[in-house]
Amino acid sequence: MYIEKLELNNFRNYKKLDLKLEQNINIFYGDNAQGKTNILEAIFLCAFGKSFRTNKEKELINLDENFFDISLIYKKSDRDGKIQINFSDKKNIKVNGVKIKKLSELLGNINVVIFTPDDINILKDGPAKRRRFLDMMIGQLRPNYVFILNQYLKTIEQRNNFLRQIRETNCSREMLEIWNEKLAEDAIKIYAYRNEFINKLKSKIEEIHKKITNGKEEIKIEYISECENKEKFLKLLEARTNLDIIKGFTTKGIHRDDFSVYINDKEVNVYGSQGQNRTVILTLKLSELEVIHDEIGEYPILLLDDFMSELDEKRRNNFLNNIEDTQVIITCTDKIEIKNTNYKLFNVKKGEIF
Repeated sequence: MYIEKLELNNFRNYKKLDLKLEQNINIFYGDNAQGKTNILEAIFLCAFGKSFRTNKEKELINLDENFFDISLIYKKSDRDGKIQINFSDKKNIKVNGVKIKKLSELLGNINVVIFTPDDINILKDGPAKRRRFLDMMIGQLRPNYVFILNQYLKTIEQRNNFLRQIRETNCSREMLEIWNEKLAEDAIKIYAYRNEFINKLKSKIEEIHKKITNGKEEIKIEYISECENKEKFLKLLEARTNLDIIKGFTTKGIHRDDFSVYINDKEVNVYGSQGQNRTVILTLKLSELEVIHDEIGEYPILLLDDFMSELDEKRRNNFLNNIEDTQVIITCTDKIEIKNTNYKLFNVKKGEIF
């Protein structure tokens, strides 16, 4: 799978862009704030229907304009396709000329794995980032997962509103049973998806991490959840009813799930060095790449935002030379050269590419 062409109109600092990409490695270099990451953002938007940098889509519109257009042409082993996104007052997405009605119809048309500077903190920050990592991977392979997850989150919001109503008006608690039942139904489905993909990652990370660390480190990943089965989760919700009412929100559930990574039996986010954290994130992203390949039979597109600055020349060449049959799109500040592989250089200056 690879992107053949990307067209932008009034997107971020690009007034107009018509870009043809190399099937293998594409390197966008230039000073900061010139528009390099905007290229990755546009591609990510075509894969997921939303930005990885902002929730406010109006921020994506070029200054002094009132709309943006994105057009992306891609090729897969079994078909070609086109994704178009327009935003003015609202967002419109077309896949092969047909307007989609829900986001799940977009997911999986192109598959991407993205590495940004913020990803270094996936393990160090709170569990929300780790859940997002899982949700992004699963969502583009199992679009129904996104539907179920959104259902669950809506039910959580409704239950939380009712908890606050009980606290403020002392009304009957009977309705809680309805919310609890619905939460439990969706929670065990989400757990099954997440547990499946954690196991898929487990089958990849050990070998990949050994290669990266020359066999010096042993890595393990552990899924942390209290929603393995419906009965257990319902009992948990019932046991915490009084606390949930006092706090005004649901304190336990699949929305609190997490995973931990261990290096030589020590938790990385607690005991790992900065270098170990970087290496583990790289291992997770490469494992994600392999999991997607196993699922769809071809490699996803790899987006690396300012990633090369984290690696010296030897590790950089070793990393890129070991990624086969993968379109890689890289942003960096300095012009770089890669040995023994085909690549294309693009110089980015103030929203123009040379």
